[in-house]
Amino acid sequence: MTTRRRGWLARAGVALGLLAGASVQAQALHPADRWEYAIEAGYTAKVKDNSPFDYRIAPFHLAWRSPAFWDLWGSPEGARLTVRHRISVLAEAISRGPETHYVAVQGAPVFELWAPDRRNAAFFEIGGGFGFLDSRGVTGGQGQDLAFNWYTQGGWRHQLTSDMAVTTALYFTHHSNLGMTDPNPGIDVLGVNFGVAWAFK
Repeated sequence: MTTRRRGWLARAGVALGLLAGASVQAQALHPADRWEYAIEAGYTAKVKDNSPFDYRIAPFHLAWRSPAFWDLWGSPEGARLTVRHRISVLAEAISRGPETHYVAVQGAPVFELWAPDRRNAAFFEIGGGFGFLDSRGVTGGQGQDLAFNWYTQGGWRHQLTSDMAVTTALYFTHHSNLGMTDPNPGIDVLGVNFGVAWAFK
C-alpha cells in the first residue's frame, strides 16, 4: 500500500469518526427526557402570623423526576416548555418552634422552560402531600402529629454535564391538619432551596 493511499484512508477514517460522533450527539436525549433523582436542601422562616412561634425550618428532599410527558411549547431553535412528574420524600428539621421534625411524601408537576442550548432552564413546581411531626400539645403549636403540606418553588437549573445539574429556587411551604383540631394555626414558611440532580444511566 502506497503512502498516498494510506493517507487517504486515514483521512476517510477520521471523517467517518467525526460523522459518527455528530450522529451520536444529535441522538443524545434532552435532559428533560431522562429520569433523574435529586438531593435538595434549604432554609425557611415564618412569613405569616398564624402561630405565635417564630418558626425556622430546614427542608431536605430526596426527589425523583420523570421524563417530560407533555411539551406545552417548542421553538424551531430548540427551546422547550415541558411538564414532568416529581415525587419526593421530605424531612424537615424544625430548629425554632415547639416541634422538632416533620417527615412526609410529596408529589407535584414540574414546569421547565428550556433554553435551546439544553443547559439552562427556568422551572416552577406546585404540589403537596402528607406526613407526621412530633406535636407537643402546646398552645400555638400544631394540634396533632398528622399534617398535610402544600408547597411551591420556582428557580433555575443549570446542567454541569449531560448527567448532572444544579438547581436554586425560592421555596414556600404551608403545613396544616385541615382543621382536624381546633385551634389549627398551621405553619407558613418561605426561604431558599438548593439541589443537585443526576440523570439515570
